[in-house]
Amino acid sequence: MRHIETKCIQSGYTPKNGEPRVLPIIQSTTYKYESSELMGKLFDLEASGYFYTRLANPTNDAVAAKICDLEGGVAAMLTSSGQAANFYAVFNICSAGDHVVCCSAIYGGTFNLFNVTMRKMGIDFTFVSPDATDDELNAAFKPNTKALFAESISNPSLNIIDFEQFAKAAHSHGVPFIVDNTFPTPINCRPFESGADIVTHSTTKYMDGHATSVGGCIVDSGNFDWEKYPEKFACLTTPDESYHGIIYTEKFGKGAYMTKALAQVMRDLGSIPAPQNSFLLNIGLETLALRVERHCENALKVAQFLKDHPKVSWITYPSLPSDKYYERAKKYMPNGTCGVIAFGVKGGREAATKFMDSLKLAAIVTHVADARTCILHPASTTHRQLTDEQLTSAGTSPDLLRLSVGIEYAGDIIEDLGAALDLI
Repeated sequence: MRHIETKCIQSGYTPKNGEPRVLPIIQSTTYKYESSELMGKLFDLEASGYFYTRLANPTNDAVAAKICDLEGGVAAMLTSSGQAANFYAVFNICSAGDHVVCCSAIYGGTFNLFNVTMRKMGIDFTFVSPDATDDELNAAFKPNTKALFAESISNPSLNIIDFEQFAKAAHSHGVPFIVDNTFPTPINCRPFESGADIVTHSTTKYMDGHATSVGGCIVDSGNFDWEKYPEKFACLTTPDESYHGIIYTEKFGKGAYMTKALAQVMRDLGSIPAPQNSFLLNIGLETLALRVERHCENALKVAQFLKDHPKVSWITYPSLPSDKYYERAKKYMPNGTCGVIAFGVKGGREAATKFMDSLKLAAIVTHVADARTCILHPASTTHRQLTDEQLTSAGTSPDLLRLSVGIEYAGDIIEDLGAALDLI
């Protein structure tokens, strides 16, 4: 079996004799066929192939296959953003009148998607603490619950869930466990091995790694038995009239969930990535294992520096032995967590602003998890739509600074941080 470092480079696309060594960009919306009969079979899902890039594209599919292999799934689909991936992952099995249990410690944009936008669609959400007890977690489920959602490492609070606890709760209530695995990536965390059923990614982050292309991905493990709960998941186990009565579980087996996501949700909503963006994503994936290792190595050095600095009021980094989630991180992410650090500085928002404005190497950008060191104040940017109460629930205090440690020389990063701290 190939190691994950090799999969980063070799999976997804295998050129045949005389074909391009590098994954080609198939920048075409359409594909020619010799007869309408052949085309009709594609539309009816009776044959596989390409006919319109909104449904499938060779470049996109190759990159999706690589990510699928990295996560150990059976099928995957790229989307135009991480937001689209999380939306589609849930919406694929939910409709008006349904309910989802969700960890409260998640990215602010995802929280707003669930708490505001999807509520307008008639889908209800109950938010639970990442440290909820078994009783608290189980109490959140209802008869109409269709999924449990969480982030492997929360953005930006860096909470780490107990995967086995969450998976057990989801499965005891007959629903899949969906995990956004963006921060650790499959290099450092394999949610399927700890009970997750579906994994999502914002490929914009570490997978791309260079801030060049927005994208997302959904990966299905193929492990959840939809037919065990035929009434709950009738969307998969009963005829789909939009495809001449196809029953996804009968026709596609372990590929049922992803086939529906592609053939129905993507068909109707259409948040596909451009093949050019998928090409760039693939280039990023080839160095993912190397970069993640360096990100984690640098972040630990930076975290140790910040922890001991007199002007730092607090710090969260799960790879620090003193961190609340250190033991959980060792269990589920033994090779490291990610390159993101959360911390606060003494002196409140004014001091934090002065500190950020004084940085020379680290850039203030609305981004995280690429090769360059960057910093952000989430409460006034990515999470500014949340109330103080919601911020606290999400583990995102008003003074939290999110530092994304890049792959530069660690000493230079520390020197930059130290010089800025000296000015507050």
